Amino acid sequence: MPSADHRFGPQNLNAPAGVVTREPKDRSPEHAEPTGFLPHVQGLRAIAVLCVVLYHFWPGRFPGGYVGVDVFFVISGFLITAHLMRELTATGTVRLGQFWARRARRLLPASLLVLLVCALVAGSAYLTPTSALPAEVREIIASTFYVQNWYLALTSADYLNNAGDPTTVQHYWTLSLEEQFYLLWPLLLLLAAWIGVRWFRGARRRAVLVAIGIVTLVSFAFNVWLTLTDPAPAYFVTFGRMWQFGVGALIALVPLLRIRNAAASFVLGWAGILALAVVTFRFDAQTPFPGYMAAIPTLAAAAVIAASRTERWWYPTRVLSIRPAQFVGDISYSLYLWHWPLIVIAPSVPFWGLTIWHRLALLALCFVLAWLTKRFVEDPVRSWKVLTSRPPRVTLWASLVAMVLVAATAGGAWAVNAPAYRDGIQAIEQLRADPPECFGAAAALDPGCAEADFGAQILPAPGFAGVDRPEDAQCFVQLNDARPVSCEFGSDAADAPRVALVGDSHAYQLLPTFQRLADERGWHLTTWFKGACPWNDTPLSTPGAFGAACTDWRAGVESAMADADLDVVFTAALATTPYSSAGYPTAQDAAVAGYREAWGRMLDRDVPVITVVDNPVWPTDPNKCLRTRDVAECDAPRADVLVAEDPLRDAAQGLDGVTLIDATDAFCDDEVCWPVVGGANIYRDQDHLTVTFADSLAPQYAAAIEEALGARAP
Repeated sequence: MPSADHRFGPQNLNAPAGVVTREPKDRSPEHAEPTGFLPHVQGLRAIAVLCVVLYHFWPGRFPGGYVGVDVFFVISGFLITAHLMRELTATGTVRLGQFWARRARRLLPASLLVLLVCALVAGSAYLTPTSALPAEVREIIASTFYVQNWYLALTSADYLNNAGDPTTVQHYWTLSLEEQFYLLWPLLLLLAAWIGVRWFRGARRRAVLVAIGIVTLVSFAFNVWLTLTDPAPAYFVTFGRMWQFGVGALIALVPLLRIRNAAASFVLGWAGILALAVVTFRFDAQTPFPGYMAAIPTLAAAAVIAASRTERWWYPTRVLSIRPAQFVGDISYSLYLWHWPLIVIAPSVPFWGLTIWHRLALLALCFVLAWLTKRFVEDPVRSWKVLTSRPPRVTLWASLVAMVLVAATAGGAWAVNAPAYRDGIQAIEQLRADPPECFGAAAALDPGCAEADFGAQILPAPGFAGVDRPEDAQCFVQLNDARPVSCEFGSDAADAPRVALVGDSHAYQLLPTFQRLADERGWHLTTWFKGACPWNDTPLSTPGAFGAACTDWRAGVESAMADADLDVVFTAALATTPYSSAGYPTAQDAAVAGYREAWGRMLDRDVPVITVVDNPVWPTDPNKCLRTRDVAECDAPRADVLVAEDPLRDAAQGLDGVTLIDATDAFCDDEVCWPVVGGANIYRDQDHLTVTFADSLAPQYAAAIEEALGARAP
């Protein structure tokens, strides 16, 4: 997140030992930093923000662009530590009120403006799906008070693999983390300086360096450990990121780390830029991040900062100092703030399409809004005399009032829309309990429903499909959780048929439907679910802890299933799951073999297996289109959304004891796939079914299970 000031005077940091540099007495310590300026750091800020923005606009082309935030952390550590140390050296202390007030005037005006816009958008049912409103309001409030990173960590959000709709303020986690850095870092420096004066003969600077070095090393070790054991919160936890600020701080405080040699500066600077380019294109959602891999962009950013020679035009420091790079660096903070809300909101605008030209136009709009915000909000408020001419507490109290007003606006958005939200929940419950005749899949699969016409009806409504999901989250483990958690539903009778439902989120999406079938038909239902981890013996191609957790979960489930008295096993899985080739010619062959091996253990016990061809996977949530366009405009070419080689289909073909349900005709014809069938809204996001539509497929599931149970009966 681009936030730190870019003023930096290297001459002060290079003063000989024992020489104290002081500012004129008519200047407050808040302005103690010299007027020196490092243009290449501002140019590095431009690289960082472009990485993030391009990643969010085109994640497939710039899959590692998320490393831009790591670059921002290094820059902030460098600049803020330099400023604090200059004041500490000149005055023996840091005036915390002045420092925090200055940070507030620098960051809050633009930040709160964007949050206010997001709160107003959240209150508009036209621009925000009603189903998304609770999460939107909670995250706006968390972002307003700069705890968004902790909110995401505690709710186990997965920033790189978030299957649900992200909020307009999800990106504020970086601002929250940086604000916490601005709160804690000067306290750390003051404590270290006090220890140096009190116990180490006044070695204030040495004590600060030792403290920062210890924090950096411990934070890095903690980051690596947490990424391996619990990667979702590791992305957001404050102390797991402190080492990146620490790296920048060490560059600022250790003169030997700022390279003066011309050749070394040239090589180091370009090596850093090249490394950032490589990771932007080579890293992706499967990279174990932040973890030890975050050291690459972090050290690359540090290398660019350290390369300080600027004499020749071909030096990286000179290239980063050209006017376009400086312009992007100047507006980087506002550009970061605006780009993500616009990306989230744009699909809900009726006249806005999803073509490359619309994306380019939206990108241009981001730059325009960023420049306007910098020109008319950031700069004026930063030097607003009504605040700068008064004690720091005036700025801090004014900031708190502004934050409360933004939070109240978000709360008002919920108050206005809460009745509609409650009505939507009630409507879904009524629809599940009493669906219309020929509703949903029946309209496509039942010959008796060929003439059914539901007109423009879409149930649940596109703005509310997101909440039409399973509710038993305790039965669904995710990420690095390898526990073979099972849940029991249905009949407890000793002679009840025992049905198992096992697989990834595409099996979990069927849970409410199977719960109802178990209750109606007297089955005993046992479930095992893990996100992105199908019931298959072939390892995933996903590296690191997640792939290992999937393997461990499968072993635990196999052990549990071996001990269970089962009559039939039903499984489903995402067709696009990335598998290792595992010694086979292709990953597809390995996946097919893995399914057959896993199923074979059940078949050897004379337990039949039922599976289903996966549903289409859309590039984005079809509800974004349905909310603003006619249903016919939201169809997708079959070849674009339906996987041609589903390993589940291939594994089931010709295998005795395995039943394959192929309901593709309920989703697609020969040319296109639909988001709505028989008045039913099929999807709650880009690839998961609404419970309402899954219920309409219940006759197919029930028939297959009853047939398998009948064939097994003595």
